[in-house]
Amino acid sequence: QVQLVESGGGLVQAGDSLRLACAASGRTFGSYVMGWFRQAPGKEREFVAASSRSDSTAYADSVKGRFTISRDGAKNTVYLQMNSLKPEDTAVYYCAAGGEYTRDYGPYVYWGAGTQVIVSS
Repeated sequence: QVQLVESGGGLVQAGDSLRLACAASGRTFGSYVMGWFRQAPGKEREFVAASSRSDSTAYADSVKGRFTISRDGAKNTVYLQMNSLKPEDTAVYYCAAGGEYTRDYGPYVYWGAGTQVIVSS
């Protein structure tokens, strides 16, 4: 089993930055594809970013150029650096782990509880 705990969310102004962290335990995250998803009120969960076992990355078009996913193997942590935040980035952000490098959330089998990001204008 893998435990994932997100942190780093909060209330910020448009244009500000946040760095979300997802601490993994129970198994080295090098065994997994890691992803970030988000869900805004009344919306479906959507893909944000993913990192493969070989550190390839993928991003949703809406965040490309603003967000960066990265891994720190020593800390067993995956990060989502979020720059130039917009009000439409407001959502609960979830960290996920799975065996497939995909933008779909179904194949991700381990999930954190989420961390809230609110971006005010």
